[in-house]
Amino acid sequence: MNLRKLPIGIQAFETIREQGYLYVDKTRHVHRMVSEGMFYFLARPRTGSNRT
Repeated sequence: MNLRKLPIGIQAFETIREQGYLYVDKTRHVHRMVSEGMFYFLARPRTGSNRT
């Protein structure tokens, strides 16, 4: 089994694609969310930089 690398900490899409990192395109899911007209909560992980 050939496991692909996870792009942890990599921000550049070009790097992810060219160096063979795992990428999952979820464009289809975003379109469905917008077209269904429901409310969604999209949480992002907190970073340590904005804590007081």
